[in-house]
Amino acid sequence: MLRFTLACVGVLSLVVPASAAEPITFAKTDWPWWRGPERNGIAPKQSPPLKWSATENVLWKIPVPGRGHGSPTVVGDHVYLATADDKLETRSVLCFDRKTGKELWNTPIHTGSFETKGHPKGSQASCTVACDGTRLFVNFLHAGAMFTTALSRDGKIVWQKKISDFVTHQGFGSSPAIYEHLVIISSDNKGGGAIAALDRTNGELVWKHDRPKLPNYTSPIILKIGGRDQVLLTGCDLVTSLDPLTGKVLWETKGSTTECVTSTVTDGNLIFTSGGYPKNHISAVRTDGTGTVAWANGTRVYVPSMLAKDGYLYAVQDGGIATCWKCDTGKEVWTGRLKGTFSASPVMVGDTIFATNESGETFIFAANPEEYKAIGSNKLGDDTYSTLTVCGDRIYLRVGTQGSGRREEMLYCIGK
Repeated sequence: MLRFTLACVGVLSLVVPASAAEPITFAKTDWPWWRGPERNGIAPKQSPPLKWSATENVLWKIPVPGRGHGSPTVVGDHVYLATADDKLETRSVLCFDRKTGKELWNTPIHTGSFETKGHPKGSQASCTVACDGTRLFVNFLHAGAMFTTALSRDGKIVWQKKISDFVTHQGFGSSPAIYEHLVIISSDNKGGGAIAALDRTNGELVWKHDRPKLPNYTSPIILKIGGRDQVLLTGCDLVTSLDPLTGKVLWETKGSTTECVTSTVTDGNLIFTSGGYPKNHISAVRTDGTGTVAWANGTRVYVPSMLAKDGYLYAVQDGGIATCWKCDTGKEVWTGRLKGTFSASPVMVGDTIFATNESGETFIFAANPEEYKAIGSNKLGDDTYSTLTVCGDRIYLRVGTQGSGRREEMLYCIGK
């Protein structure tokens, strides 16, 4: 059932002074936020290595204090990473030198009140930091609420804003999305969450859209479809499109499922959603304002986000099967057996897909609509839940290693 609104119920819009936010700036060789510069998991015009190991093609590696599942964010001379230290009960943002891996600063954001509930695979730092060129933005749970914090590029806290109270079910992993003068955040949870937009410069609330009292884990994704930018969010038994500047609902339809993790992708005509509880599903939803479901199937792509390119949809199922469908019809073109269980999302580089399983093995295969074609695989560390970052012809990969009876996290820079 589709719902159209012009002045939508459940949206708080505030009149705020004109923003003095600086332009969003980053280079073609940067990876400024979750799913990369185009927000779709595609790394354009890159040439990273296809082979690596603990000793081969490693430009640098550095221990990461604590633990987290957020991906590396790379802007300018720096690499940024969210982490959480169980012993100190801190949630922090780290900064490393992009050339050498040297740690430049470590800024604690919250101390104490660690969340003890949630899925055993989860972490206290599953957000990927976003960077607008001037500031950094990060989401953390603290004391039963979800907070967004802005930092300067040298690690000083600029502002902090509580988005909503948060009742933990499986955990929290939503990452911020930057758009014009705003940073947009989702905080879906069983207590009743929200999607909110804050002014990047001062954290003032610009708009807030209330969400159902249901658990969900997706990040807001902003894509241009049908000639206009839309904030897209799946889960809570809905597929929702919002105007990024006002928060007004452009269209919304029942669909998806209750609990989703993946971020939406599009081919320009359809958006592709997937979820895993209470039902496994993939669906293709028309973006013409009707919200019609063009096709759907029961494939389990719960955690790793999908990729769309040149009329084909590529995915890695949680259970380790790579799959390709035709975007317009949903016809399955091929499947290929990988190995292991997957939580990290695949990344496409040119016509090549990189997909890392939970054991730290990255499988490389062709984005080929004709057949599954394996290229190779590389093992690094003992576990990873973090999606790799590809920019400037390098790969940045966060992995866990077991040594001396304890787990230690490492950040690797892989290059030729």
